[in-house]
Amino acid sequence: MARASDNRHKLLVTLIAWVVALAIFFPILWTVLTSFKTEAAAVAIPPQFLFFDWTTENYAEVWARTDYLRHFTNSVVISLGSSLIGLLVAVPAAWSMAFSPTRRTRGVLMWMLSTKMLPAVGVLVPIYLLFKRFGLLDTRTGLVIVLMLSNLPIMVWMLFTYFKEIPRDILEAARMDGATPRHELLHILAPMALPGIASTLLLNVILAWNESFWTLNLTAASTGPLTAFIASFSAPEGLFYAKLSAASTLAIAPIVVLGWLSQKQLVRGLTFGAVK
Repeated sequence: MARASDNRHKLLVTLIAWVVALAIFFPILWTVLTSFKTEAAAVAIPPQFLFFDWTTENYAEVWARTDYLRHFTNSVVISLGSSLIGLLVAVPAAWSMAFSPTRRTRGVLMWMLSTKMLPAVGVLVPIYLLFKRFGLLDTRTGLVIVLMLSNLPIMVWMLFTYFKEIPRDILEAARMDGATPRHELLHILAPMALPGIASTLLLNVILAWNESFWTLNLTAASTGPLTAFIASFSAPEGLFYAKLSAASTLAIAPIVVLGWLSQKQLVRGLTFGAVK
């Protein structure tokens, strides 16, 4: 009786999980399906789910109209560059806060987290003026800097939480053997915390790839990433949903594939400690 009740509970939980997963994934599925419709079928009422005349003309027009590879390259450089430079700052910061805390450490962490609560539009004007003054508008360097700074609090918090789970005894033993802070960080802490560092890197690559506010306001034509590529299909004449869906599919496909391939590492890094 108890086993039957337990099986029903597992079945119910599994069913709820599938419903939630499908609800989350449905917008992506609908975007992909719409990208294969004609413009008339894309706005048809009632909506046509599977039974419509499939076409690839939207992808052909999107590919012919814009330089997809240039936008793709910009997205790769900006997302990877901002994440890697952010790691160079976040790893030492999280290490010092985790293993050499002071009475101000918690306050600094809370202040860093509070910066994520500030609407980005609140600092758009000063950042725009600074970028204009220093020649960083419509440059990859400018976007790398602003995305690195905007995601830095998340990186520090994730790494700090992960480092806190590493036993201090290991580091103290290394110090007794004469390890310097640099060797302690590079040869002891970094290998042990590799899953956490990898998951932090992956998450911030995804965040930088999907960032649209800063990329649309600080770039024009030459360094626009894939978010600007999508926005270019919003015309004054109106929204062409089929072509917009094709552009969106091309933009999200690389990061969806990356997330799918790295999901085990991402979940492991976010949910498990370095040493058990």
